Amino acid sequence: MIVDRAVPAAARLALEQSGLHPILARVLAARGVRGPEELSTDLAGMLSPALLKGTDEAAILLADAIEAEAAMLVIADYDCDGATACAVAVRGLRMMGARVDYLVPNRFETGYGLTPEIVALALDHPRLGSPDLLITVDNGIASVDGAQAAQDAGLALLITDHHLPGPALPLADAIVNPNAGGCTFPSKAIAGVGVMFYVLIALRAELRRRSLHGGEAPLARLLDLVALGTVADVVRLDANNRLMVAQGLSRIRSGRAQPGLLALFAIAGREPRTASAQDLGFTVGPRINAAGRLADMSVGIECLLTDDPAQAQHLAASLDAINRQRREVERTMQEEALTSLAETPAPERRVIVLSDPGWHQGVVGLVAGKLKERFHRPVVALAPAGETYRGSGRSIPGVHLRDCLDLVSKRLPNAIVRFGGHAMAAGLTLRTEALEAFRTALDQAVADLSDPAVFHRQHETDGELDPALADDRLIDALEGPVWGQGFAVPSFHSEFQVLAQRAVGTGHLKLTLRNARSGNTRSGSIDAIWFGRAEPAPDRLHAIWQPVRNTWQGRSKIELQILHAESAG
Repeated sequence: MIVDRAVPAAARLALEQSGLHPILARVLAARGVRGPEELSTDLAGMLSPALLKGTDEAAILLADAIEAEAAMLVIADYDCDGATACAVAVRGLRMMGARVDYLVPNRFETGYGLTPEIVALALDHPRLGSPDLLITVDNGIASVDGAQAAQDAGLALLITDHHLPGPALPLADAIVNPNAGGCTFPSKAIAGVGVMFYVLIALRAELRRRSLHGGEAPLARLLDLVALGTVADVVRLDANNRLMVAQGLSRIRSGRAQPGLLALFAIAGREPRTASAQDLGFTVGPRINAAGRLADMSVGIECLLTDDPAQAQHLAASLDAINRQRREVERTMQEEALTSLAETPAPERRVIVLSDPGWHQGVVGLVAGKLKERFHRPVVALAPAGETYRGSGRSIPGVHLRDCLDLVSKRLPNAIVRFGGHAMAAGLTLRTEALEAFRTALDQAVADLSDPAVFHRQHETDGELDPALADDRLIDALEGPVWGQGFAVPSFHSEFQVLAQRAVGTGHLKLTLRNARSGNTRSGSIDAIWFGRAEPAPDRLHAIWQPVRNTWQGRSKIELQILHAESAG
């Protein structure tokens, strides 16, 4: 069902009176923007680190360690948020005189986060030796056993994370997590890389207070990495996140990004001068993520850390090759998943739980995400891992996946070995023999904690719009803000008559459309592309679309990108 977003009249008027394009004013008001001041991308508008609980303690801990020339070891995570957070930590701390290196868990050998096994590896780090201080990035808030192991080994511990905590917090010298108890930081949606960036800002202020080297460190140079990790982790782009992403994109467009990031744009055939959040989320981010899914995330981290353009190109090429392999593995697994679902219609399920003995642990989350989009149901995909399954889940709005897993863990106390995550995505380790009981219990938990209405898919748009209004001025206006999760790319809907259509590429449709309300002549036609549509379109469509510029051989024209369409009879 196609529905229009509600548009608060007062906000729309205030935005329009500030000089914004009327359609952009309508779009922004529908996303909760109340006035032009909320659109500022000036760094002075960032939320203060003082609002983020634990940053003062973290800054003192790190400043003391720098003064003592202590050895610091960053414990990273194996996704893009974790990789960028690690690169931000290492680069930023080195700017301020720290002796620091990193260690990233291997998804298949040591599992997620700060485990006792990771602490053991940290004590014999190949480059650093035995550290004095461990710093987690994008993980650690649920690492009770790992934190205890660090304490037993005599190591100081700083936890920086953004995930939801478990029933007990780990023992640490400092914890910085906006979602931990008692923190009133307004941006609960900040990514792990953003949390670490805030810690560095607080550290710089502490070093400045002590009149130490590093008090003037140019931390803004790290904002390209903050932008990449924020977008790739699909966190909600609230005003603070949009500001940091906008600043990072500005650096990329001006050629001031890290060599590894520029190399990843080049290997993907993208132009940094026109970089968008979509480039970060769908082009660069997947190449970093692929390393953690199929190989060793240290390849991705090294790409983001190197200052040598030649080395950056070599590492970017390696990441691109891994990503091509990842796409093939994902395609095979998705075909197998669809085959296994064929006997039971997915709409009859509240949640889909799938497993296969040949599936790859690193790719199950991507398969879950694709199936979630296809069937509009929460999906958990599981792969074998010794005597257990390791799985990843993706959810739909209105179904809090982590809360559902928490309820299952209480009802089946011996089934889930561990789990974690948030509303829209979660990971878990499940005892093999508990699979069927888990499937049933999770379905019941979803039913108990969710409104049945959330399972009826709605396609939100920014209202009906005459495609004749999709001109260069509108596209320029829509290209200004940063769009992404929780701040959706604008889309509109119209009824069209299909004047012509032909298949192009591998499963796409090229269309010539006319606004069905404009009469019966061919005048006023507009070209459109419908990606992923293999079968012919009906003669009349009610379509959701976005205006885009199609540039070919130096010439640009406006066309529509069809996002969803239903027969209009």
